[in-house]
Amino acid sequence: MDHPVQRLRNAVNAAAASLTADGQPPSNAPSLERPKNADHGDYATNAAMLLAGGLRQPPRDVAAALAEALKGTLGDDVTGIEVAGPGFLNLRLSDSWYAAAAADILAAGAAYGGGTAAPAQSVSVEFVSANPTGPVHVGHARNAAVGDALSRLLTFAGNTVTREYYVNDFGTQVTNLGISVQCRARGQEVPEDGYPGDYVIELADEIEAAADGPIDETAAAAVGLMVERIKATLARFGVEFDVWFSEKSLHEAGADGGPSGVQHGFDVLAEHGHTYTSDGALWLRTTDFGDDKDRVLERSTGDHTYFASDIAYAQNKRERGFARMIYVLGADHHGYIGRMKAAFAALGGAPESLELMIMQFVHLVRDGERISMSKRAGEYITLDELLDEIGTDAARWFLLNRSHDTTIEVDLALAKSESAENPVYYVQYAHARIARMLRKAGEERVAAALAAGSAELPPLEDAERRLIGLLLEWPAEAAEAAERSAPHRVATYVLTLAQAFSAFYRDCPVVGVEPRELEDFRIGLSVSTQRTLATALGLLGVSAPEDM
Repeated sequence: MDHPVQRLRNAVNAAAASLTADGQPPSNAPSLERPKNADHGDYATNAAMLLAGGLRQPPRDVAAALAEALKGTLGDDVTGIEVAGPGFLNLRLSDSWYAAAAADILAAGAAYGGGTAAPAQSVSVEFVSANPTGPVHVGHARNAAVGDALSRLLTFAGNTVTREYYVNDFGTQVTNLGISVQCRARGQEVPEDGYPGDYVIELADEIEAAADGPIDETAAAAVGLMVERIKATLARFGVEFDVWFSEKSLHEAGADGGPSGVQHGFDVLAEHGHTYTSDGALWLRTTDFGDDKDRVLERSTGDHTYFASDIAYAQNKRERGFARMIYVLGADHHGYIGRMKAAFAALGGAPESLELMIMQFVHLVRDGERISMSKRAGEYITLDELLDEIGTDAARWFLLNRSHDTTIEVDLALAKSESAENPVYYVQYAHARIARMLRKAGEERVAAALAAGSAELPPLEDAERRLIGLLLEWPAEAAEAAERSAPHRVATYVLTLAQAFSAFYRDCPVVGVEPRELEDFRIGLSVSTQRTLATALGLLGVSAPEDM
């Protein structure tokens, strides 16, 4: 789609270039934004202020000249251009420009807003990756919602995305799970560093010979069962993975008998000259890459650190050819960012291609009080319990509608309510309202309206212009949300769009309005809005119901 706003931006650039000696627009691209105050016009640009220095003229004088140039370029598309403040230009666009823009959006179809990645990339998004030693709880749920929504956004933009779950099936925590299961199978209490939850009793009942079998076999069986449960819970939450990557596999010899993934990582680091031995331990010189201290990879006992596995996994991703690697991590990983970027650079990778997102905490609120949680004590709210109480749509919305780096509170009563105060209900209701309206018009009438060509219309209502303007913002919003790893922007946008449609629905009759050309136009605008609502909700993993 040749986007109307891009055409407007091109016109601004062309007009700016016409004022310069070399016929080139400013090196810093002029902005073109919708003013927050509608009284300031439909779009505003700072092009004159960027030109003023080179032209050695006052910005407002340059703005006046630029306004004249733009009037010649835009013709009937513009009804007024005003110089404001230190040299801004406020543009007021015609109804015909808005009507043509609405037609372009409608013609773009359900794919409107996608395919903006330039260039498209191969992206790995690793998220959740909770230890398979307990159920998925609400803390993991935010990680799951953000990682999945980001994967959907990146795919919508045109990238090739691989969703990965890193299964921590190696190390002390797995052994402790095996011991805990064995204790429960014998009717004993679990040790202090074990896992006391009721799910451990269930595992003990399901694993044959759990009471007296080898600990490593019991632990492996328990991990296998927990992974299946995790998969089922996440699938219920609308989250599927392309790759379930085993940490244990990094410590095993390659299929050809070659070195393990961990050893291969050590070899790559050694080739680059970034490892050394001290006191019998193998170290990585991460201080060469900005870390506050060097890090141990292999202890003097021969045991590998968790960091060794992380490096091997990062190298594995590098060799799979990902241009961008995103890790969605828990709130306890802040210290991990510097050393992981240092390790990635030591492997020969570009640190800027590695993005580590740190989730902040989730607090559930019932009757005005926070619900306390402790996984180690076996006291927590599982994701399944949350879904039982408020459903998938509400859970995903409330876990996604704020930036990942802020602590959030989920009011369970609000999330369950069927009222305009509940934002996910409000947005879904807007979609269902359009569906009901289109059913009232009938399939044949809607099809005829969508097939109708351009026609002269009565003056547009403010609510129509506002709604078209918001629809025009969707491609840039979706692109920025994908680029900045910020799916909460989609939630903010779609709520604003639903509010704009509600105002349109209030002020602008659709079905049965005269003349017929106006009904055609408003049906088309409603269809475009419904499509965009559905697309945005889908990117959040929230359903777009036809009836409510």
